[in-house]
Amino acid sequence: MNSPVDDLPLDEQLPLLGIAAWSGTGKTTLLEALLPRLRERGLRVAVIKHAHHAFDVDQPGKDSHRLRQAGASPMLVASRARLALMMETPDQEEADLTELLAMVAPQRPDLVLVEGFKAWPLPKLELYRPALGKPLRVAEDRWVRAVATDAPLSLPDGVERLDLNDVTALTDWIAAWPARWPAERQPRAVGEEVPS
Repeated sequence: MNSPVDDLPLDEQLPLLGIAAWSGTGKTTLLEALLPRLRERGLRVAVIKHAHHAFDVDQPGKDSHRLRQAGASPMLVASRARLALMMETPDQEEADLTELLAMVAPQRPDLVLVEGFKAWPLPKLELYRPALGKPLRVAEDRWVRAVATDAPLSLPDGVERLDLNDVTALTDWIAAWPARWPAERQPRAVGEEVPS
């Protein structure tokens, strides 16, 4: 498997879990259901989401947008309730997950969920719906630790099967991830293949 980087620093103090799935699987909908439940359990969860297109969180005409257009990089706008850091990255072909993690780390979250970035070398929960007609990634990605699905599947040894429609069980599995993190910071062994 080709990854954007050979080595993503997997800091023992910053538990990461990728949420990998094809478009249309329901990643964002699932995260919307999971995040309040994880917060109720006392976990501070950061999310880094990959976007496949240009996007803008700023509004044309607002002071921050005007200053960013004039060349401010980065542009940070803050209020009592929130802050937003905006930077132009025209020289980057793709977002750099290492840089994004460095931005999140000082906030000391208990867990960072990484939505998208599926080619990056980090432990992942794969969401899979056979009805979409897309291939299962666990066979080619040794970083997949569990597959949440709505159908029976054959999975490699060491890969857990979770019910994609059981939000309580998924919350339990993800809530336990920070404790498992120190032992989960490497891919599955080469001999662990998908059964035929």
